[in-house]
Amino acid sequence: MAAVYQALHRRVSSLVCRLHSTYVRKMRYLNQLKEDDSLCRQAQTSGTFYLFHNLSPFLQKVGKKYLVPQLSAAEMKGILEKFQEAEQWIEKSVLIGCSDEHRPHFALDLGALDKSVIESELQGSFTDLRKALFVVDGKDSPLLASAQSLLRWHDSHQYCSKTGQPTQKNPAGSKRVCHASGVTYYPQMSPVVITLVSNGSHCLLARQPSFPPGMFTALSGFCDLGENVEEAVRREVAEEVGLEVESLRYSASQHWPFPSSSLMIACHALVGAQRAEIRMDTLELEEARWFGLEEVVEGLKREPNSSKQDNGSFLPWFPPKQAIAHQLIWEWVQQQTA
Repeated sequence: MAAVYQALHRRVSSLVCRLHSTYVRKMRYLNQLKEDDSLCRQAQTSGTFYLFHNLSPFLQKVGKKYLVPQLSAAEMKGILEKFQEAEQWIEKSVLIGCSDEHRPHFALDLGALDKSVIESELQGSFTDLRKALFVVDGKDSPLLASAQSLLRWHDSHQYCSKTGQPTQKNPAGSKRVCHASGVTYYPQMSPVVITLVSNGSHCLLARQPSFPPGMFTALSGFCDLGENVEEAVRREVAEEVGLEVESLRYSASQHWPFPSSSLMIACHALVGAQRAEIRMDTLELEEARWFGLEEVVEGLKREPNSSKQDNGSFLPWFPPKQAIAHQLIWEWVQQQTA
């Protein structure tokens, strides 16, 4: 029995080592592409491309599924030759990852070209990212989000803030350089805290006027300069609902592309049950209230299109599984039912 256990342990350890080595090799290869311009240009001839048009990703609908096609360099060239600008456009692509076999993935925004020609050629459509993230396969959502964020950053950083001169993108899109001042710009994310407040038996969810009808979610807000996560959580909860956080714990993080590239830092916060009267900031929120376990469980099952009632009002529903707010709410349910 001991021999069998040892053999199994060796096989598992060997598999872990191979997986780790694959990851390390992939990360080092990506770093090489970012640092070596000639290597990256060479990779563009063998890589795959995700297409965008004015920051909307290209999708193909097959049956009830939405697929995110990866175009080869040859397919890209065939499409771009219709506009007689193939070489110029490939240079605008940005590196967004690679496969375990070291096939690089690039994103390319063709916003200046006629999208109807591209959609007709590829039998698909450019779709708003807010919709695309929730209809594509879960493994594609993070890639589309990071690709759009990087493309958006390049679009908004074409000029140096110091000299006003044009900045130049490196082939990988990992930085922009102002040759007049020597300043190098790197893509950045803004830290945002997203917090599920609980008083022990209920959790607090809120909505803004801009939300779809019936949707409630956790509180969120950008971190102020100089704040740590704990300070940002306590301040946001105090500002938005007038409650004082007694304790908090970190849950997870997620990149989120709206309104621009943000790092969502998810936390659970506990407030005193005796001091849980909500005093809502009406400039920020339209509604905020406590939800019991049964109502939260039902809200998690509910789809947006099934929330409207006969009288015109909407039953509460919550962000879908791809959003970290959903994870916070589900974790609270598990804690309550443990």
